[in-house]
Amino acid sequence: MCGIAGWVDFGRDLRQERHRLTLMTETMSCRGPDAGGVWVDRHAALGHRRLAVIDIEGGTQPMLAEEAGEALACLTYSGEVYNFAELRQELRARGHSFRTRSDTEVVLRAYLEWGEGLAEKLNGMFAFAIWDVRKQELLLVRDRMGIKPLYYYPVPGGVLFGSEPKAVLAHPDVPRRVDADGLREVLALVKTPGQAVFAGLKEVRPGTVVRVRGEGLTERRYWQLTAREHTDDLGTTIRTVRSLLEDTVERQLVSDVPLCTLLSGGLDSSTITALAAKHQLAQGGGPVRSFSVDFHGNAEKFGDDPMRGLADAPFVRELAAHVGTEHSEILLESTTLADPEVRATVQRATDLPLAYWGDLYPSLYRLFGAVREQSTVALSGEAADELFGGYPWFRDPETAGADVFPWLTPRIRNYFVDDSLFAPELLTKLDMGGFVRDSYAQALAEAPVLAGEPAEERRMRGLGYVHLTRFVQALLDRKDRMSMATGLEVRVPFCDHRLVEYVFNVPWEMKSFDGREKSLLRAAAGDLLPESVRQRVKAPYPSTHDPAYEQSLRDELRTVMADSASPVSELLDPKQVADLLGRPLGHKSLQSDRMGMELALGLNSWLTSYDVTVDL
Repeated sequence: MCGIAGWVDFGRDLRQERHRLTLMTETMSCRGPDAGGVWVDRHAALGHRRLAVIDIEGGTQPMLAEEAGEALACLTYSGEVYNFAELRQELRARGHSFRTRSDTEVVLRAYLEWGEGLAEKLNGMFAFAIWDVRKQELLLVRDRMGIKPLYYYPVPGGVLFGSEPKAVLAHPDVPRRVDADGLREVLALVKTPGQAVFAGLKEVRPGTVVRVRGEGLTERRYWQLTAREHTDDLGTTIRTVRSLLEDTVERQLVSDVPLCTLLSGGLDSSTITALAAKHQLAQGGGPVRSFSVDFHGNAEKFGDDPMRGLADAPFVRELAAHVGTEHSEILLESTTLADPEVRATVQRATDLPLAYWGDLYPSLYRLFGAVREQSTVALSGEAADELFGGYPWFRDPETAGADVFPWLTPRIRNYFVDDSLFAPELLTKLDMGGFVRDSYAQALAEAPVLAGEPAEERRMRGLGYVHLTRFVQALLDRKDRMSMATGLEVRVPFCDHRLVEYVFNVPWEMKSFDGREKSLLRAAAGDLLPESVRQRVKAPYPSTHDPAYEQSLRDELRTVMADSASPVSELLDPKQVADLLGRPLGHKSLQSDRMGMELALGLNSWLTSYDVTVDL
């Protein structure tokens, strides 16, 4: 897992610009703490920071393919291709030879064999750039589910690109500006595919190839969700889900460095952990390492909220004992989550305001840092809820049938984001309600349909589609930035495109055959888990319940409002802020007041430290 950067300019000799490409690349040294490199040609410059996971000695990048001393193509690559062994065998049969054991070289040779058609051949999480020296063209390729990030900024004569916005922003020709569309995406939990918050910056859509030539830039979707009739009966469907999960986890356990699982005690992470433990035992290996997170004193201060009813720790311990993992519980101090240095580090990792899920970003960062001390690779359970229908609103007809994203309906939205502290005239100017409704309508219009499908089934298919193409992207981004900020690679088996394609087309009636959330997953993995875990209701990543954390947010907000130079003060409603600060601590649910403060404080810090110009 790594960070990539690059610059293509058909009107400039970039051999004189190596220093600029080096600066762009070094902004992502945390993504690749093990090594770095730069390759420069006349019209192309590629940079790379490496986290060595497979073939530690042989996978150096950027990687150049040559023939008879002539350069053919150069690759800078981030990710893991889980079927690289099969592809290497196929390529050898076609006459290719290999000098390393790395999946990087397999990707490079696959390009020489199949051109941009290599994307369809790959199973994994990846984002890479290939400069074809012969054709003088660049390919930017991103995995099907958008697990690994890739941004680009068109410039006269070419393009700038990087794994993170900071790499592109390091170039002097890129302004740090946010327009109305960018601010809308900050204030609402909406992630429009292909768009980035900074004006002019684009994100390569999941499952897309971007081709850059002298005559311009083009895009091609090589993968997207399609509607297909599901003909398997329930028993066959359950067995197929289990088989796909077993194969996916087995593939993702391949590593030349220490590997572990992230365990919450919920159905998703417990399934991954149990499958990993079963495979390692069958291979004669030792116990799987597993890690969980909690907060000092959380057991005493725990309180439920609309999304969380029971603490994780008892379920974690029971699962770890049941499958025999080598388990470690990471305990965090709530006060450190508000530490200015930690929050500044998190913001640098995301390049964006900490606009939602307030304390979850710094707590994930602290968790991943602790895990990284013992492991380099971790398996996680992201995307199971979106794929199998795990959220409560999937089974709430009123919420599921609303004209906005389910997570932004009035009963749910304050758990994620609260813009109530912002000036009414700003929200009116941005037309936040219209923006959210239009975004949802656009997402639903993209959703594939099956001819003759009943209206209810069509609605639930659309609901699954918006979760897999909108909501899960925010989760994957959060996971990627916080893990890579510590040099930890996190793999997500539930995002295997074969599993996603299959389950997406299972009728909702079959997905919820027992009247519960994630019926298929529970049935497919039930024999692996203790009964308490198998029956556990959905619970998200834990949040601190320490009032001291909310108090620290209030103190910081008072400081911001007292400073006339605070850029966010012009965007806030002073009366709403005063009302919040005047209420008793914990007056409302933890999430509501806190989300509003997190959004305001995160935006202020971002506007200040990134020197962002707001252009509305």
